[in-house]
Amino acid sequence: MNIVILSDTHIPGRAKKLPSVLAEACGQADLIIHAGDWQTLDVYFELSAYARTEGVAGNVDPWEVIDKFGRQKIVDADGLKIGVIHGDGLRKTTERRALEAFEGEQVDIIVFGHSHIPVSRQEGGITLFNPGSPTDKRRQPRYSFGILEKNGEAWTLDHVFFDSKD
Repeated sequence: MNIVILSDTHIPGRAKKLPSVLAEACGQADLIIHAGDWQTLDVYFELSAYARTEGVAGNVDPWEVIDKFGRQKIVDADGLKIGVIHGDGLRKTTERRALEAFEGEQVDIIVFGHSHIPVSRQEGGITLFNPGSPTDKRRQPRYSFGILEKNGEAWTLDHVFFDSKD
């Protein structure tokens, strides 16, 4: 199973379309997970043309995105439990808010966005993963998204970094 993980696309605000490297990865995906700040449902329609697309709303998303996705969910990816949240809020770090949102839940991975800062680390047996942004790198050196590959019980989760959002 091949899963593309992304967040903070901010289309059409930060880009007019998905970067070609991301679109190519989506063409190989079995599932796409978006951790919010889509800005428009058009991004969902484009992604869902490639593969089943799950996600949550972020802090800049309009009501129709919030209504469609909600703000938090757990996605079952062939037995792998993936908590998804944007991570915005008051006080604490984005990572801490994401981790605390799934306290008491049985998740293997927590995917979050908001900061546009790529993160991949373990805490308490859970992988915290922020894919960064494929269209708005802010102060990061490169644009990014994630690829999760699952084969039976084994899985790997890595960032894909690239230099141009074209």
